[in-house]
Amino acid sequence: MNSFLTKARQSQWYGVGLLLIMTFICWAVFKIACPTTFGSADKMMTYLQSGLIYAVGGCGLYFIVVMGLFDFSIGAMMILSELLAIGSCQYIGYAGIIIAPVVCGLLLGLCNGIAYVKLHIPSMIVTTGLSLIYESFSVFASNWGGTRLDSAYNAFGSYPWNLILALAAFCFCGFLLKYTKVGTYTNAIGSNELTAKNMGVNVNKYKVIAFTLCGLFTGLMSILYLGYGTAQTPQTGMLSQALNFQPLMGTFFGLAFKKYGHPVVSIAIGEFIIAMIFAGFVALGMPTTVNNVVTGAALLIIVCLTTKRVNGAVVK
Repeated sequence: MNSFLTKARQSQWYGVGLLLIMTFICWAVFKIACPTTFGSADKMMTYLQSGLIYAVGGCGLYFIVVMGLFDFSIGAMMILSELLAIGSCQYIGYAGIIIAPVVCGLLLGLCNGIAYVKLHIPSMIVTTGLSLIYESFSVFASNWGGTRLDSAYNAFGSYPWNLILALAAFCFCGFLLKYTKVGTYTNAIGSNELTAKNMGVNVNKYKVIAFTLCGLFTGLMSILYLGYGTAQTPQTGMLSQALNFQPLMGTFFGLAFKKYGHPVVSIAIGEFIIAMIFAGFVALGMPTTVNNVVTGAALLIIVCLTTKRVNGAVVK
């Protein structure tokens, strides 16, 4: 019996199985607590829709967080990308919905990476400072193109196009992590940066690449987010920081189950669980501020666990 359990734990799908069990338990608890307002088939599809959006952003953050870094500018990047998409689609149609966020995300992610490498200060400080700049840019973008997406361009806000885009992003992320030097070297840097450097890895180069990829996936997330909400207003005074945390929580699911070899699947399931928990509290009649309590408590626990894992490297 012990031998069977040991082999099961060594299976690469063991972690995914645990996540699926957690998903079922979460659904069952809230379904029993509020059977008429939670967990029906159509509501589950809504929870999945919300989870897909943040899971795409979580995939981008994974490249950074696995190295012990953080990007606190993705909320501001997402808002700016959405506003540029709203303006661009008025001139070039659906191409603007896709091209503007992707290009914006890539460029801002590249700026984040270069700033972090050149300034030699913690990533949290660099990206928080840059988020203030991006927030200011979003005001100019809203003046240029407005804040509401025309209903003719919201295909990515519903099935099947949101699912297609999310699956494409997941496959791309999985390919990068498993079959390219980017995935190999980011994991190596996260495990032991000094050893990776001694082995000839250009650490700064791959940190810049990781930030750039984070920007790319943030751009893809903004496409889904804009299609789902159909409008976006600029946020200033660091209000965009609130958008950083839900993708980050999914990323930590990926890190926690990384040893089983399926971080992308873990991120997607984790975000689905988070979406169900938030919806469950709403179904129970709890105020929406409870979501902030849950988010804050979960992040504190997760950051403590991650800090222990990387021996303090999370503030690089």
